[in-house]
Amino acid sequence: MMKSSRRKKLLIHLILIAGIGITVLPFLWMLCTSFKTKGESMMIPPTILPERFVTEAYHNVLTALPFGRIYMNTVFSTVITVAGQVVICTLAAYSFARIKFPGRDILFLVVLSVLMVPGQIFLVPQYLIVQKLGLLDTMFALFLPNLFSAFGTFMMRQFFLSLPDELEEAAILDGCGRIQILTRIMVPLVKSGIVALVIFTAKFAWNDFMWPLIVNTTTTKMTLAPALSTLQGQHTNDYPAQMAGAVLAVIPMVVLFFVFQKQFIEGVAHTGVKG
Repeated sequence: MMKSSRRKKLLIHLILIAGIGITVLPFLWMLCTSFKTKGESMMIPPTILPERFVTEAYHNVLTALPFGRIYMNTVFSTVITVAGQVVICTLAAYSFARIKFPGRDILFLVVLSVLMVPGQIFLVPQYLIVQKLGLLDTMFALFLPNLFSAFGTFMMRQFFLSLPDELEEAAILDGCGRIQILTRIMVPLVKSGIVALVIFTAKFAWNDFMWPLIVNTTTTKMTLAPALSTLQGQHTNDYPAQMAGAVLAVIPMVVLFFVFQKQFIEGVAHTGVKG
């Protein structure tokens, strides 16, 4: 029995290690390629480690693009998107979970139905709305359609549903209003859910490619994802510069996850609690 148990644990660990290797290999390739020369990056057969680590690619990407401005555009758009979704999704989720009103369940089903529709379908109507508002090629166009999320509302609703009704009843007896109950009692108890929503939303906003590419055509008003795509040439590609830009782009998301990984895992684990 002991040998069988050890073999199972060893097999599980080997599978996990293999999974980690498959996951880490693309990032390792990206990082190593960013320190190669252009010629070395196109060698056949390819090599993972460069013969000599050079920073030419980082210099190229920083000079080819107004990288500082593009970085700030991405940070600004991400922060506003995250703040908007946290506020709007939390308010909507609390209403769907804790407040009884006519048509609540039907309205919630309508919100959930958005998750069943590919996001690309909304690109044309969203573009027309932004165009009518005269916001094309502006910073507002980057985050305006993303201030609400059906997924974020669903996830936060699950957290509010997992809280006991007695907490709210006690607060009402003490004379608290809805806003006080939400801000002083409910929100502190669903912090892990909010952190998970922040990470999910930040990742989406930071990596969003299609929408910023459509609405903003001026380089100084682009975000990182579409701006890095401009490094791809028509006939040749500067792979080290592309990988260097990708490394610089991915660093904030990696840091964000490692700082809040405990809350993120708790948030994901609680998403399926109580329907």
